[in-house]
Amino acid sequence: MPKNKDLKSILIIGSGPIIIGQACEFDYSGTQALRSLREDGIETILINSNPATIMTDPSMADHVYLKPLTTKSIIEILKEHPQIDAVLPTMGGQTALNLCIEADEKGIWEDFDVKIIGVDIDAINITEDREKFKQLMSRIGVPVAPAHTATSFLQGKEIAQEFGFPLVIRPSFTLGGTGASFVHNEDQFDELLTRGLEASPIHEVLIDKALLGWKEYELELLRDKNDNVVIICSIENMDPMGIHTGDSITVAPAMTLSDVTFQKMRDLAIKMMRSIGDFAGGCNVQFAVSPDENEDIIAIEINPRVSRSSALASKATGYPIAKIAAKLAIGYNLDELDNQITKSTSALFEPTLDYVIVKIPRWNFDKFEGSDRTLGLQMKSVGEVMGIGRSFQEALHKATQSLEIKRNGLGADGKGYTNYDQIIDKLKNPSWDRVFVIYDAIQMGITLSRIHEITKIDMWFLKQYEELYALEVEISKYKIDTLPKELLLEAKQKGFADRQIAYMVGCLESQVYNKRSELNINRVYKLVDTCAAEFKAETPYYYSTFEAEIETKDGKKYVENDSKVTDKKKIVVLGSGPNRIGQGIEFDYCCVHGVLAASECGYETIMINCNPETVSTDFDVADKLYFEPVFWEHIYDIIRHEKPEGVIVQLGGQTALKLAEKLDRYGIKIIGTSFQSLDLAEDRGSFSKLLQENDIPYPDFGVAETADEALALADELDFPILVRPSYVLGGQGMKIVINKKDLEDTVVDLLRKIPNNKLLLDHYLDGAIEAEADAICDGETVQIIGIMEHIEPCGIHSGDSNATLPPFNLGDLVMQQIKDHTKKIALALNTVGLINIQFAIKDDKVFIIEANPRASRTVPFIAKAYGQPYVNYATKVMLGENKVTDFKYETKLDGYAIKQPVFSFNKFPHVNKQLGPEMKSTGESILFIDSLKDDVFYDLYSRRKMYLTK
Repeated sequence: MPKNKDLKSILIIGSGPIIIGQACEFDYSGTQALRSLREDGIETILINSNPATIMTDPSMADHVYLKPLTTKSIIEILKEHPQIDAVLPTMGGQTALNLCIEADEKGIWEDFDVKIIGVDIDAINITEDREKFKQLMSRIGVPVAPAHTATSFLQGKEIAQEFGFPLVIRPSFTLGGTGASFVHNEDQFDELLTRGLEASPIHEVLIDKALLGWKEYELELLRDKNDNVVIICSIENMDPMGIHTGDSITVAPAMTLSDVTFQKMRDLAIKMMRSIGDFAGGCNVQFAVSPDENEDIIAIEINPRVSRSSALASKATGYPIAKIAAKLAIGYNLDELDNQITKSTSALFEPTLDYVIVKIPRWNFDKFEGSDRTLGLQMKSVGEVMGIGRSFQEALHKATQSLEIKRNGLGADGKGYTNYDQIIDKLKNPSWDRVFVIYDAIQMGITLSRIHEITKIDMWFLKQYEELYALEVEISKYKIDTLPKELLLEAKQKGFADRQIAYMVGCLESQVYNKRSELNINRVYKLVDTCAAEFKAETPYYYSTFEAEIETKDGKKYVENDSKVTDKKKIVVLGSGPNRIGQGIEFDYCCVHGVLAASECGYETIMINCNPETVSTDFDVADKLYFEPVFWEHIYDIIRHEKPEGVIVQLGGQTALKLAEKLDRYGIKIIGTSFQSLDLAEDRGSFSKLLQENDIPYPDFGVAETADEALALADELDFPILVRPSYVLGGQGMKIVINKKDLEDTVVDLLRKIPNNKLLLDHYLDGAIEAEADAICDGETVQIIGIMEHIEPCGIHSGDSNATLPPFNLGDLVMQQIKDHTKKIALALNTVGLINIQFAIKDDKVFIIEANPRASRTVPFIAKAYGQPYVNYATKVMLGENKVTDFKYETKLDGYAIKQPVFSFNKFPHVNKQLGPEMKSTGESILFIDSLKDDVFYDLYSRRKMYLTK
């Protein structure tokens, strides 16, 4: 039956600011759902308070409300739009579901005659209430771990006494494992039980027997109202039970399941989905499997919504789960919908993968000093990467190369651990780098059985590692001239990077590259086609691999390449890789707009990125998507294959910017601001000279490359001093020091972490006001798009400050200096495109802190506040299609917009929460106020100095 004709107007609830446990995968699913509903002519109304996402772009929904996610906001919207027929709450993570339940309990949906679609409230309540879920599973014969619910401290103690340790405590109605913990002994129990009861909004926890060492699996399902069910993807966690799936290395399809157990798991998942309620939409089910021959299955949980894994599964299979789930929610059946990739088969099919996916999380522990870095039931990662390869080994290597943590893959870079006790400790206490430590352990000669005994990682995965190390040992026997073709091809097929092979044979990366070019060992590109090439795919979504040559009868040799190069003029946009603190979803927003603008200018657009959570890696945003590491070797091969007019680097944050030097050296055109200008702005010393020449004030400074130089400078500069490394993002490593001992410790520590760095020492302007400006420049004209004043004083990182647009108490004299300095700097740097400049204001004098000639964190915020497509304009200026003066710059803002940072400190209970020059926030929300008399503004302003840490 086709869609429900009664649904003409639908409210979608977004997921709000990005926090650990709920990141841009929900922006991706929400965006897909909005596009999907609009295809059907349905009016879409969106509520989401996150300004950094593409989801809240005015073009995405008919009405976008950047309001706080509260029932008060919901009522305001429903009064404004009495035509709303239904609400779709399954696309905005736990935040949207919790808000939907609250509105239901208050009778709001009933009052306004709004239906809930895509899920039913009973299903949410059953799956979130651990006790109800357990009872239901036992009724339908699905095994679960022995468990009891506690709603008080005393009850919890009694349950622990009955079960014995180890135990797991899981709070009800929380996201990303918040408050969940393993309890190994009685000493920890009281504290962890109290934490769990406090974390749950209904003060309830489930205490269950810990299934330590069991294997963990997830299935992604879709169901329509006719009860057709498809299983889109099976995902295996390489890490066993005990590590949150968001912090686990995961592999698709499942690698170590017997077929019989897989079929049993499918049946259980379908039974579970059918039992929790009569709804059409997506579902994620998690299972534990015993690591013995019996392969006993136990159900862990079911989420009746699109989840973090749905984004991964969509990118892994090419099957857009959220898009189809939205169609099912409005009444379509699976057999009525097209497979989005082939366009010729129906959506009622299960994808078949002829490749392997590996997802590795990305952590930011360095931002949370004193945090417990051990991985457990509570999620701690801030982003993730995905590698696609023809084998697990190739995908694993590509994923490790995507992480941007100064590693070239597994091993073969001289950066592994070599201390036996340290390796054993890291295997026993899973940490962010265990994926690398396993390799180090094998290299040291620790047996696979010992590694398995400690980590409980399946032997199959460990053998894959062992094969990789055996290949490294074999290759290391040769020099580059004597390395046989077969070995070089095998290394490339297993994902080793050119620079790793160079390390093994003792030569330069370029020599390995030249050798494989000579031997015709070149990357070929394969389609992600959902159906193992059984049907023709229409969607240009590619990954790279290496294949042996095929020889035809007439002696012609070739390799099969699915990526056909057109003769159109092309532009490559480099993405920003995995999310991390300091570089988040705002750059995905910029990349998507850059791609769309280049397309409007008649270019074929090519996107390169490795982040499965984002809209920029959706298969139909760019003309061609290469899901590859944003890593030099991969990028260079794509550029040689596609021969674009140039590459846009200023929209992908520091990730893309760092590749500008290599692109320039290899003669590849950078679109927009040149590498020389980008480099000048990053090199703190050279930039200050430019300011001097242009008579622009800046704090007294000096450049130091050793601790001695820094101490000598301190005598000239006067304390307090701000110490800043060059070429970093999110204020990484910045510190304010107040004496020589502090200074020496900071400089020694920084140079150990970032060797050969130029450190800039500024006299810190104590008590100064901080402001920033974003502008677009075409080399001749500068258009300022927004000036923001920070509520917090200078010294707190701009990403952690409440930024107010427009400024609230800068006088005309100060504003004029900001405008003059911005224009002067943009022109002096020969900026073509976007630029962000930060200022410190003291005694009505404006000093320059730094300038970034690229898209900044604040560009989406300004674009949303003023309702203007600034990235579109800037991209057209970069491409030389337009001048700055070709566009109209109208601002639609009554009152003020405040960019409010959001922190995830609750994941790290014992961490120093003070703010300083290094960024710590994971996301942001936007708040509109009519006047400065607003209580929120008053409250923020009164607390502005509380956090500053020296």
